[in-house]
Amino acid sequence: MPLKLGLGLPQMREYNIGQDIPLVAKAAEDIGYQSVYVYERTLFPLDQSGEHGLYNVPDLAWPAHYRDVAEPIVSLTLAAAATERITLGTSVLVSGYHAPFELSRVFATLDNASGGRVLLGLGTGWSQDEFEAAGSHQKSERGAALDEFLDVLHAIEGPNPVSYQGNKLKISASEVGPKPAGHIPVFLAATNRVAWSRLVKRADGWMPVAGLQEMASGWQTLQEIAAEHGRKQAIPVIVRANCIYSAKHFEGDDRQLFQGSVAQIIEDLEKHATLGFVDEVLLDLTSTVWDARQLVDVAAEIFTAVQSAGF
Repeated sequence: MPLKLGLGLPQMREYNIGQDIPLVAKAAEDIGYQSVYVYERTLFPLDQSGEHGLYNVPDLAWPAHYRDVAEPIVSLTLAAAATERITLGTSVLVSGYHAPFELSRVFATLDNASGGRVLLGLGTGWSQDEFEAAGSHQKSERGAALDEFLDVLHAIEGPNPVSYQGNKLKISASEVGPKPAGHIPVFLAATNRVAWSRLVKRADGWMPVAGLQEMASGWQTLQEIAAEHGRKQAIPVIVRANCIYSAKHFEGDDRQLFQGSVAQIIEDLEKHATLGFVDEVLLDLTSTVWDARQLVDVAAEIFTAVQSAGF
């Protein structure tokens, strides 16, 4: 199967979100991309010392493009209204920042309205500041919060009457609608054995960040866990590639994956395709292009090059 491509939508403050998100989503559909994606960053802490550092690494600075990131569900709704066929994905959304019943209803409604185009990439989250600001769950509860959201989403996807009893949340037998157009695929950004076990038992696919050795090792472990639990269903893989685009070829031995020119991005796409288990790569170019027009132009150039390369 040819490698599918997804495209990250422009959510940062450098963009006019009301204009640029629909523009890029429609352009991606017209070019031939499989999907468009949004991500979630709710705030940018001014104190980034100690546990407030990026990924909880003490004093590691948050990147500037994490400032003023537009809310992901609103952003995805803008994309849905401007398109007809393209998949509408999250990569990733942290369910623990949200009330599970409300979040399930939002995505059920969006899936219904878009004709069954929603795909949920979910993570457990890492930012203490974001958990505290959301106020829905404690960071220590993040695994349980994801499990409860998956329980509630499954209940709401199912037939009426809907009922659910959790530790904090109760849905008495009720009619809940609108229903999604069908099952909403769930992909997890799993990075350890506990998360991979959850994926095997509860999710449709895996959504790792690009990295050849890390992904190959993770895939092997994931297959072992799937065999242990008797999972026969295939596990599709959507890779998130945080691109550092440059109009010029990157020179030097310290080039990161998906850093450099279009030709270098194509090289890295091919490397991931040859792993043999990657179905789709999400290219997020939004932090290193000038504007939405350049984003569309670079995305089109990459898509054409992949089609010509035939992988």
